[in-house]
Amino acid sequence: MRWQLGRRSTNVEDRRGMRVSAPVVGGGIGAVILSLLVALLGGDPSAIWQQDGAPTDSPVPESPQTRGTPAQDQMADFVSVVLADTEDTWSDVFRQSGETYVEPKLVLYSDAVKSACGFTRSAVGPFYCPQDQKVYIDLSFYRDLKNRYQAPGDFAQAYVVAHEIGHHVQNLLGISDQVRSLQNRVDEAQGNQLSVRLELQADCFAGVWANRAQKSRQILETGDVEEALNAASSIGDDRLQQQARGYVVPESFTHGSSAQRVRWFKQGLQTGDPQQCNTFAKTNI
Repeated sequence: MRWQLGRRSTNVEDRRGMRVSAPVVGGGIGAVILSLLVALLGGDPSAIWQQDGAPTDSPVPESPQTRGTPAQDQMADFVSVVLADTEDTWSDVFRQSGETYVEPKLVLYSDAVKSACGFTRSAVGPFYCPQDQKVYIDLSFYRDLKNRYQAPGDFAQAYVVAHEIGHHVQNLLGISDQVRSLQNRVDEAQGNQLSVRLELQADCFAGVWANRAQKSRQILETGDVEEALNAASSIGDDRLQQQARGYVVPESFTHGSSAQRVRWFKQGLQTGDPQQCNTFAKTNI
């Protein structure tokens, strides 16, 4: 991916030098696995970690932490460039519709963080908090993406950021609020299906970004698209459940299967049109 010459975003909050003393909660490794399945790439993991912990508005002591390695600092620079590129893309999309794109903040943190959505540990992966309109990423996730999920490459890493920004777009458009309202009126299985559709739309929005960024700024190199498709496939609910449990429970999916995630990312990538990302209008997703 050609990123080194891209502009850097001014909307990055680097909290890697601060350590949050998050509350100790019950659940152990089971909570880690559950939160991975619920919150990886865009969920709200706070409920998992607040079950037995302190209220979210309790004081959060912080202490200095060693700064990142040169490799991590380069990754932070890369994330800043990708964020800036999504800002350019979505500002243009909103402008064409007569709207103004509100740029989100992106928070880099280590181990644990406190957001407006509550305390969260890095084990849940990157997430978007609609309450404060911020994306949260522990850069160690990219090591896991490469080693644990077998999805290496810088464009795979860019896809992760673009997916979370897709949730921000949904928030600005009011889609997230509509889904949450509907989820409060249906059973768990139906609520999970709504969550899947929300996540797949964010995948499609990530593809829209890739399409438009390539057309306007020629960011792609040979193999980049395959990297992103591999990442989307590697974090499908079916694959994650198979790895964690040894079996798959489709009705418990909250993010979509590997095939679904790949299909909807490709939909956005091929069309570059957010209007083609209406996962809620499709009977078969």
